Amino acid sequence: MDHYAFASNFRRLYDQAVARYARGDRGADTFFNAEELAFLAANGLTAQHLYDYAEDHNNYGEPGYDIALTIESVRRDYFLNVQHGRPGTVVADPDTWPSKTEAVQGITWLPRILPKVRAKLRGELPASMMYCCGGDRGFFKENNIFPAEFLNLAWRMGDDDAAIIKWVVQRRGR
Repeated sequence: MDHYAFASNFRRLYDQAVARYARGDRGADTFFNAEELAFLAANGLTAQHLYDYAEDHNNYGEPGYDIALTIESVRRDYFLNVQHGRPGTVVADPDTWPSKTEAVQGITWLPRILPKVRAKLRGELPASMMYCCGGDRGFFKENNIFPAEFLNLAWRMGDDDAAIIKWVVQRRGR
C-alpha cells in the first residue's frame, strides 16, 4: 500500500463520487470498482462514506473535500494503528442513541454525537448514518469545532463522556 499517496487517491475517489452523484447515479455499491473498493477497505473506509460525502456535497455544498479528507485521515490512522488494519465486527445501533433534541449542559446534539463519533472512529457506523451530516455540522458550527478534531478528541478521551463534554463546554465558551 502506498501510504504517501493516500490523500491523492482519496481525492480521485472523492471527485469521482461527486461527479457520479451529480450525473444522477445512486447507490454506494455502484460507485467504485473492485480495485477502488480494495483501496477503501485497506484504509478502513467504505464506499458508503464517499457516497455520503458526494450526496451532501451536491445537495448542500458541504462538508467538502478538505473536511472529508481530515475526517477520513483520523479514521484511517485509528484503523491502521489501533485496529491493526482489521475492521471491526460490530455495527452501532442508532436507535439506542440519545435523541437529536437531547442536551447536556445546555448543548443540544452533544449526547447523540458521543456514541456516533465513537462509532465513526471504530468503523462501526451503519450505512444509514453519516458522521458530519447536516445535524452534526450544525453542532460543529455552533460550538466552533472542526469535525476531524472532534473525532481525534474521541480517540484521545476514549469512553470518558465527562472529559469530552468538559472540552466542548470550554470550546463553546471561547
